[in-house]
Amino acid sequence: MSLSTRPSLRHEKLLLGPVAGVDEAGRGPLAGPVVAAAVILPARGIPRGIDDSKKLSAKERDRLAARLRDCAVVGVGIVDPAEIDTLNIYWATMKAMALAVDALGVTPGHVLVDGNRLPRWDWPATAIVKGDAISLSIAAASIIAKTTRDAIMIAAAETYPAYNWHSNKGYGCRHHLRALREHGPTPLHRRSFAPVAQAELPLSISDESF
Repeated sequence: MSLSTRPSLRHEKLLLGPVAGVDEAGRGPLAGPVVAAAVILPARGIPRGIDDSKKLSAKERDRLAARLRDCAVVGVGIVDPAEIDTLNIYWATMKAMALAVDALGVTPGHVLVDGNRLPRWDWPATAIVKGDAISLSIAAASIIAKTTRDAIMIAAAETYPAYNWHSNKGYGCRHHLRALREHGPTPLHRRSFAPVAQAELPLSISDESF
């Protein structure tokens, strides 16, 4: 009989609380911010169905995000594309995580972070590889981070409709790459990322042939 792979509170119960789970969304896209979330779950009334955000439908993520914002302590950290280009995506992600924990408004007794690296901060913390599939708090944070970033990109798609961000959320799919070649990068593009840097080459050169 196979064991359930759904996240649990096993790690949280071993620690002195409050315990915050932290995860990020948006390390890989060519456009938009990197977003991190920190979540401290309530002692009672945790919404059912919390899981790694990648395993949930958009409708289910939105439902759970709304429930979590009602019952949990939630903090969000956002680092914009210009700062990603300055710091690089790794350090921008670390900064977003620190901002998210700061935004909780509560000092956590311990922080559980998805991944194998920890930001430079003063809170006691543990990195958990594939933590969004293991820790319920990290899974909750993955839902908040993902839905927050998706909403940002869907709103940005209204300003820059050619890039299809309402669908691809800034990732380098075929439609997005074609729009980059045809229209060049927007202020929301990460110019340090190779496909964007290549698209930023002069577009004003005439392609007329004689």
